[in-house]
Amino acid sequence: MDIELLRTFLEVSRTRHFGQAADSMFLTQAAVSARIKTLENLLGVSLFIRKKRDIQLTPEGNRLISRADRLISEWRKIRQEISAGGASRQLSVGGSLRLWDIILQRWLILMREALPELALILESHTPELLTRKLLDGVLDLAFMLEPPQLEILHTRAVGKLLLRLVSNRPGETLEQALGKGYLMVDWGLTHALQHRRFFPDTPEPQTRLANGSLSLHYLLTLGGAAYLPEMIVQPHIDSERLYWVDDAPVFEHSVHAVFPVRSGRKELIDTILGYFPL
Repeated sequence: MDIELLRTFLEVSRTRHFGQAADSMFLTQAAVSARIKTLENLLGVSLFIRKKRDIQLTPEGNRLISRADRLISEWRKIRQEISAGGASRQLSVGGSLRLWDIILQRWLILMREALPELALILESHTPELLTRKLLDGVLDLAFMLEPPQLEILHTRAVGKLLLRLVSNRPGETLEQALGKGYLMVDWGLTHALQHRRFFPDTPEPQTRLANGSLSLHYLLTLGGAAYLPEMIVQPHIDSERLYWVDDAPVFEHSVHAVFPVRSGRKELIDTILGYFPL
């Protein structure tokens, strides 16, 4: 089977629109339709219910989604394993969307400098999708703030994420920082519950963001206050562009490495976790 047929299927299932799928894949709509028709003929089933301005997956289409994603990932791993000269020096690593821009980029550079021969496949997903890919064997290792509690997955705390309240205005009190201009950053359910417990009377923020670097850029450009990782804020504290809110509590969250209990690459995983920067 042509792997591009599966890629096209996944794109149509994501967009639920043949034209949008064609644009994102730099194809004509006719080519996308032809690929889907070819795939349906190969499988002997209909994958989509086509209605005017509405495309829905059939039950067979829904069953194909996870399998298609797995096949594509496995094919990518096979190609890299062969070209890299062996599976023992290749890893597929995923990271939470919240962690890549504040921690994992630094870890990647440190690891790549130490292990230049290691073949890597790197992905960024939600915790739910990372868990599914670990269970499916698509990923060898994933980093998360809130790991799943499953017996077949091993969880190891590899560092701490310290979140401190920072403002672009010097000398602010906690009450002032949590007022007008406060930016709520999504650091996961655990943080949200702790935040509500500490600040039950805080007004609903006008702005919410789920990206640490974007939130930092927001503060530097538009001003305000937010809970951000100490490591990415410190240079701006030193240059007096931002200021700590001294009477604010500090939130601490563990960063976890998650991998299958029966992983055949545990020795390699132990090695690369040694370069984690926290």
